[in-house]
Amino acid sequence: MTRKATLFGAAILAAFASACAEDGAAAGGAGGAGGEGGATGMAELSLAFTDLPELGSDFVYEGWLITGDGPVSTGRFTVDGDGALSESLFAVDPTDADAASTFVLTIEPATGDDPAPSETHILAGDLTENSADLSMAHPAALRDDFTAAAGEYILAAPTGGEGTPFQYGIWWLVPGDPRSAGLALPTLPAGWAYEGWVASADAVSTGRFTDFGNADSDGAGPDAGSETSAAPPFPGQDFVDPPRDLTAEYTAVISVEPDPDDGSGPFFIKPLVHPIASIEPPTTQVMDNNAAATSPSGTASITP
Repeated sequence: MTRKATLFGAAILAAFASACAEDGAAAGGAGGAGGEGGATGMAELSLAFTDLPELGSDFVYEGWLITGDGPVSTGRFTVDGDGALSESLFAVDPTDADAASTFVLTIEPATGDDPAPSETHILAGDLTENSADLSMAHPAALRDDFTAAAGEYILAAPTGGEGTPFQYGIWWLVPGDPRSAGLALPTLPAGWAYEGWVASADAVSTGRFTDFGNADSDGAGPDAGSETSAAPPFPGQDFVDPPRDLTAEYTAVISVEPDPDDGSGPFFIKPLVHPIASIEPPTTQVMDNNAAATSPSGTASITP
């Protein structure tokens, strides 16, 4: 994963910057990958989660205690399709446990990882009396719960030229003079990106973006028509060649994606969804806020 400065609260950022190469961190720190709590002279960290998603085979979760001397790994684990953790108890040094102010959960490469925490922080919480409630909205995680996210889109296929059915394209914009962004989303910290999708029996990406006021990562898309210069400078995509009728039981989705990730479909965090209806432009379709249904959470508890 890339190594840009993660936007934390000032205290947490200072802690991360001061010491990122602790001995044994790559192997899971005090707990170790697959470590068990209860070792003589060690404290025990217990983790529990709700709706923490399964990752692809190239990535794992890793916990971190944030101390004044820097981040300390508590160990790595995976989550299966039923939400079961490969490990939930980890041995941690009592000195680190006493010094910790915050617990952070990151997504890390399964192999070849830097010993420092990645930029992709999914949950965090402040430790009070050896316990923390973990959420995406914490300043050391995604910094938002996405409950205020909003969006609207039009169906149109401008790259197909005159006469192309409007059902062959989707663009997150509001028509007008000038056109304006159709999405209202919080700015994501490093390690994350938004991605648009049209989902039915399969899910097809319409491109990744961090700025919803500009074109996304693949512009008009690989299935656009020949008039690519007609694509509007906003997230979206045309499905002209081959044609795809987006009103044939497709759902429009905006997801929050780890960056990088190895998943072929939308990540679990999907703040906006909407069943696509056959509505001609310039009328927009307003998306539903889905944040409450796709928000992982958890607790971290330390027993001295």
